[in-house]
Amino acid sequence: MRRRLLTLAATLATTLAFAPGALAWPDKPVSLVVPFPPGGSTDLIARTLQPKLQERLGGTWVVENKAGATGTIGAGGVARAPADGHTFLVASLGPFVIAPHLIKTNYDALKDLDPVTVVVQAPNVLVVPAASPHKTLADVLAFVKANPGKMTFASSGNGSSDHLTAELFWQQTSTSGIHVPYKGGGPVMQDLLGAQVDSSFMNINTAMPQIQAGKLRALAITSATRSPLLPQVPTLQESGIAGANVYSWQAVAAPRGLPADIKGKVHGAIVAAVNDPAIKPRLLELGFEIVVNTPEQFAAFQAAEFTRWQQLISSRGIKAD
Repeated sequence: MRRRLLTLAATLATTLAFAPGALAWPDKPVSLVVPFPPGGSTDLIARTLQPKLQERLGGTWVVENKAGATGTIGAGGVARAPADGHTFLVASLGPFVIAPHLIKTNYDALKDLDPVTVVVQAPNVLVVPAASPHKTLADVLAFVKANPGKMTFASSGNGSSDHLTAELFWQQTSTSGIHVPYKGGGPVMQDLLGAQVDSSFMNINTAMPQIQAGKLRALAITSATRSPLLPQVPTLQESGIAGANVYSWQAVAAPRGLPADIKGKVHGAIVAAVNDPAIKPRLLELGFEIVVNTPEQFAAFQAAEFTRWQQLISSRGIKAD
């Protein structure tokens, strides 16, 4: 009898070991893949989440920066990884809804990634150098209408959020300007502060320090409502420019097929993390808006954003660098 019980116990242990979701999870290090270099907004969000996910869910969580090809190398790697809850993508909107329309990717953004949540979002701000003659959005509109193709709008690269916002602005106002693409936000800021370019639809996270220092002037914001950080700055929408609400957002996804129980645990831990009293105020101070929508809401949002930017990129003839 004892031998039979031992045999039964061994058989049961083996069965449980190979049963999906039966093992304690996570049972090996979990990778939070950021498809960009360290130091940006997406990297900040991943490194903010990492200790809280580890604390709440156990195991070892590691942020891995796998940059290249506008984020599609890292995103593609996650899409091809096992859907066992040990690999997650933390990325901005680029790899999810923009890059697939500009370059050939080795993943299907809508089919190969399992949405978990949009964590945060942040609007763009139309900024000009402090010495600019343009004091208001009305000044800019009057100038671009009277001087088609004269005012320069800098961006961090073709197909970037700041570039697409400028294209959307021109489309919605029936105006035009000169797009000046740079390789990243650093050079944009340098030339903007030096008044080498006239303006930029810069992300609020990047622009705020220079706005607060009085070196940049904020003229309009792309959010649905005014930002508490810039309450005096009107939205494009309230200024009569419809359809120009634009957010840069950071989201978490996994390889398609992530077990529902793991998805639920990770989603719950992310919601708790960004609402932590030690974290939420800091995110808000940086210009982020807390989102943490459901996986279903994220999927619907991604599909809508995917179509929106596909239509703009196609209609404006936008090409990758």
